[in-house]
Amino acid sequence: MGCSDYIQQKPKDYISMNRNLGQRRWVGRLSALIATVFLSQSLPVLAQSKEEKVSYSNFVEHIKAGRIQSVKIYEKQGLAEFKLKGQPEKADFSEVLLFDKDPQLYEILRTKKVDFEQIPDPGENPLLGILAQFFFILIIVFLFLVFLRRTAGSNSGPGQILNFGKSKARFQMESETGVTFVDVAGIEEAKEELQEVVTFLKQPERFTAVGARIPRGVLLIGPPGTGKTLLAKAISGEAGVPFFSISGSEFVEMFVGVGASRVRDLFKKAKENAPCLVFIDEIDAVGRQRGAGIGGGNDEREQTLNQLLTEMDGFEGNSGIIVIAATNRPDILDTALLRPGRFDRQITVDLPTFTGRLGILEVHSREKKLSPQVSLEAIARRTPGFPGQP
Repeated sequence: MGCSDYIQQKPKDYISMNRNLGQRRWVGRLSALIATVFLSQSLPVLAQSKEEKVSYSNFVEHIKAGRIQSVKIYEKQGLAEFKLKGQPEKADFSEVLLFDKDPQLYEILRTKKVDFEQIPDPGENPLLGILAQFFFILIIVFLFLVFLRRTAGSNSGPGQILNFGKSKARFQMESETGVTFVDVAGIEEAKEELQEVVTFLKQPERFTAVGARIPRGVLLIGPPGTGKTLLAKAISGEAGVPFFSISGSEFVEMFVGVGASRVRDLFKKAKENAPCLVFIDEIDAVGRQRGAGIGGGNDEREQTLNQLLTEMDGFEGNSGIIVIAATNRPDILDTALLRPGRFDRQITVDLPTFTGRLGILEVHSREKKLSPQVSLEAIARRTPGFPGQP
């Protein structure tokens, strides 16, 4: 039987049921309204009794009069809670604001023999403070290690921090430069002077048998682009000996003593692989005249230069090690670097003449197909004094 059938058969029961439901709704609404009014009137009273605060002067008067039963002091919060004598145990504590560092309060409490308790800050945990300091120290150490790794160079690895003072020289046990004297043209005079160095590196016994000494250092001087670096590669390729190549600017760092350490490490490796060839490109970056800068010069650069001078001609001999350096500013080099025993042989690499330009063009066009109408001699006559770079 559906709802409509029930209403038709018993309309009185349905009407009475609706009346009872409506009465129940009105009773529920009325009770909710009464409860809301009661709570709104009682909650402020409860909050006031719970958070009842007393002035500091009244608090001291209660102590002197002996009315206080117990006191809880929160030093970090500058707050105290107390109970008066005669109050029930379940009664709420009264609060009072304290002054900072008030020793007189403790004296009064001890004089009146009041039971008081000092409660630390509930949010304060000594373990958290220790962990925070430890974490801060770890961050500082991590940033310092990252700084050392970046300063050490772009080729830094996991062990680069320990090798901070090691030499950055590029080392080849057997020369793989792929350049010989055949590939160098336009500087025939320099090639002839360096042929003696190549012969010594290949057959040192020919010189030691007659007591001859080979120059310890050879300085290549010339304008930019004349082929000084290419000539050093050709010497290594002709001799076929271990070859160390490094730039003068790679010795100098911001930390004093690092450059000198790298010089020592470079010559230590060279002694272990003698006879060998050490090439220092742009030596004027580290070999400038000492004491010429503002305030006496750069201490790091001067210490690096002093170590280089000692390694080239100091107490220990470097037999079998030939140092070749290149620069286009010999006028700013230190005089101690140019004296006999160090860079005692200076080779000037000039700009090519007509013959040199013709040889350079022939080298660059060696593996290229040229039209029969192209005349290298005509081009060479138009470009005398041009650098040898393509």
